[in-house]
Amino acid sequence: MRLENQVAIVTGAGRNIGESVGHHFVGEGAKVALVDVRLEAAQAVADAINAEHPGCAIAVQADVSSSEDVQHMVSATVEAFGGVDILVNNAAITDHTPALDLPEDEWDRIIDVTLKSVFLTCKYTGRQMRDQGRGGKIINIASTSGHRGRADATAYSAAKGGVLNLTRSLAIQFAQFGVRVNSLTPNRIGSPVGQEELPSEGRGVSNLVGRQGMPPDIAKAVVFLASDEADFIAAADLLVDGGSLAGSVAFSSPRPSQ
Repeated sequence: MRLENQVAIVTGAGRNIGESVGHHFVGEGAKVALVDVRLEAAQAVADAINAEHPGCAIAVQADVSSSEDVQHMVSATVEAFGGVDILVNNAAITDHTPALDLPEDEWDRIIDVTLKSVFLTCKYTGRQMRDQGRGGKIINIASTSGHRGRADATAYSAAKGGVLNLTRSLAIQFAQFGVRVNSLTPNRIGSPVGQEELPSEGRGVSNLVGRQGMPPDIAKAVVFLASDEADFIAAADLLVDGGSLAGSVAFSSPRPSQ
């Protein structure tokens, strides 16, 4: 197992990508703290994991834009499992508003949850990793929205662009502690940000693979970045977007698998 005896924190773990990452991490031998602003959602994922792997998951309620909550998140994980080896920053919220109509308080909230949270979680988890003296791995979930402009999602696009360059900055700073920091860019994976269900009409995805991306596609890539197989990868952004950034080729039926 690639993550045996590792301890991970996963934010936004109550659904979609975060939920899948939690399951895949435990399947690879890790213990996980599942963090979500909705305790009941995180607890449901923890219960499902513990039903198969007893004692391998805890649920932690936290608003990751709050310094106090983030410090509690780290301390609760250390108390439960004895340390932190992996951090996955997945929590995010979005807007769908052009800049001329976007309220300032909505801008602030999206930047806080989607970008400031990455700073806070990396700061306090990074301190724990430094003090442990055994290195660590941080994976920040970015988005294709951070690589290109959009007619809506003004604040979300800005926040995800910030995540990409914050990742590079932190990778430089944390290298001295043996902590690898990378980002991963998905595109329209599973259900939309903040929604529980995949729309019945689909999400209008255009990519080169020929199918809708789903949470396990991202989770498997996150496991790779957190494992020793990626120990020479730092300050990188791994595109797991079905090739959507390369060009817009709409699909109508799945391509043959390779």
